[in-house]
Amino acid sequence: MIYILASENETLYIWVTSDLLKRIYEHKNKLVEWFSNKYNCSKLVYYELFDDILSAINREKQLKKWKREWKINLINTNNVMWNDLYDEIL
Repeated sequence: MIYILASENETLYIWVTSDLLKRIYEHKNKLVEWFSNKYNCSKLVYYELFDDILSAINREKQLKKWKREWKINLINTNNVMWNDLYDEIL
């Protein structure tokens, strides 16, 4: 699956994982040194599920090439209030 994290100032972080709950927990608790830590990206605002990791990686690469406006529109289409979806998937 791919996921998008956001900071309070809407810095976006896009990545791929096979275990979303574990990965978001790691981001929220700053357990690993990532870009997301530096910019306080810990709010899960969007994710997509895939049947295989190659499809997820391809989608991640696609989204990373998108303009910021397109990414924001994608999030707004599915999560207009930019709620933290982590609590919903627990």
